[in-house]
Amino acid sequence: MKASDLFVKALENEGVEYIFGLPGEENIDFLESLRKSKQIKFILTRHEQGAGFMAATYGRLTGKPGVCLSTLGPGATNLVTPAAYGQLGAMPLLLITGQKPIKFSKQGQFQIIDVVEMMKPLTKLAKQITHAQLIPSVIRESFRLSTEERPGTVHIELPEDIARETVESPSLYNITNHRIPYANSESLMEAAEMIKSAKQPLILIGAGANRTRASKALTKFVNEIGIPFFNTQLGKGIIDERNDLYLGTAALSDYDFIHEAIDHADLIVNVGHDIIEKPPFFMDAENDQKVIHLNFFEAEIDAVYFPQHNVIGDIASSVNSLTELLTPNAKKWNLDFFLKVRDNVRNRLSTYEKDNRFPILPQRLVKISRDLIPDNGIVTLDNGIYKLWYTRNYPAYAQNTLLLDNALATMGAGLASAMMAKELYPNRKVVSINGDGGFMMNSQELETAVRLNLDLVIIILNDNAYGMIKWKQEGEDLPKYGLDYNNPDFVKYAESFGAIGHKPNSVTNFEEIFKNCLSTKGVHVIDLAVDYSLNHKILNVLIKEYSENLKK
Repeated sequence: MKASDLFVKALENEGVEYIFGLPGEENIDFLESLRKSKQIKFILTRHEQGAGFMAATYGRLTGKPGVCLSTLGPGATNLVTPAAYGQLGAMPLLLITGQKPIKFSKQGQFQIIDVVEMMKPLTKLAKQITHAQLIPSVIRESFRLSTEERPGTVHIELPEDIARETVESPSLYNITNHRIPYANSESLMEAAEMIKSAKQPLILIGAGANRTRASKALTKFVNEIGIPFFNTQLGKGIIDERNDLYLGTAALSDYDFIHEAIDHADLIVNVGHDIIEKPPFFMDAENDQKVIHLNFFEAEIDAVYFPQHNVIGDIASSVNSLTELLTPNAKKWNLDFFLKVRDNVRNRLSTYEKDNRFPILPQRLVKISRDLIPDNGIVTLDNGIYKLWYTRNYPAYAQNTLLLDNALATMGAGLASAMMAKELYPNRKVVSINGDGGFMMNSQELETAVRLNLDLVIIILNDNAYGMIKWKQEGEDLPKYGLDYNNPDFVKYAESFGAIGHKPNSVTNFEEIFKNCLSTKGVHVIDLAVDYSLNHKILNVLIKEYSENLKK
């Protein structure tokens, strides 16, 4: 069997459904083998980043490694950002890159860089295949590592001459499942006693709890034990945020309204904490507040996070065990203070929800989004200041319905992420929210979205600037500098790709257009003028003043 055929067979054996990519001449044999596959759909993208971001989002939504393909040299370097995106974001992802022949080459060092060494710091495994017979074992090990907790990125380099080799008596490996060990009974008993002894406990839900079984276990725990909860940005939707015990999202590390509850708690049960996220709160050695770290792995200690107890093992199992230990003598905590904070958070976040000034305020956009998007609809966020408004103000009703990157926090991934979500869930509404800066970084994927016949709504928040950094400059009392630019006519730009462009002239007009786009087929691009003038006042000044007054 030809080695490239064996490579594709090994991928099929792993259940691969899609490969996203932009191949080159070094991948020609692999591409031909892929053409003959009846299982794997190849999706050609317009840039390797688009392929990598789509594959990573596939991994995030399915729990199975997404697969992307590039050629050598510049194609491979274009996958560096997706590699880091998958690795930091705990998304199972396999990168396949081509290479010149390694046994004999007539092209010297043309396009040659050491891609494997380049990828090693960004992946769980980076390996060149030097003999065709190794293909099945390398692929099996790559998939195992990519999905093993903590999930992440793996990389395989397939040289051109190896892809053309003949393999005698090829064999594939069985897919073996594994179960993460359960936490020991002593640590669970100690955690249960700490919870029983607490007067004002809180649950914090982080990125590591974004697993289907953990979501169900946490929902049951909160409902049966009755402890209020809050979450990180990557913890949104793990429990339906319409729950009466949901206090809010810690989108900032300190000084937000939710931190009034965090500071008041004498115990925080931190479920799925992942250090790749900005800290949702800071621990203080002089404070009596206790923290239980419940996760797949032991806590990494630093100056602002040093939990007093670890519960290490399968998260869902640990949460279910605590539910059983606490249910027989369920304690009724006084929730009055936390519920007052919850109401205060909701009231303050809703301040500008009905403000119809135009250009639109981000708070108004978030409210319109939540009102019009179905419960199971998916919103994907690129990176910008609007991400803070969505994570604080947009209640997520189900797991993975607000997709964002709070790990690498790269720009340019939001559109590709939305395309993948729509490809996987064609019957669900998908909306991509992008800043004008981030959108233009991979806007060429509009062609891919149109070619795939996706029904997709893309909103571009247009302020002709890198708004997040402008906000930071203002917060540091620095003059505005180096962040303004000119945008194309996004309506004409969308139409040039075969998409449908819209440019609202008022909030009411935007609502009408948005509603129509959600119910109409095709790729819709909405060029929406946004007003960020209140960012500094609210996020840098008023919130901090409120928090400091509470501490007096």
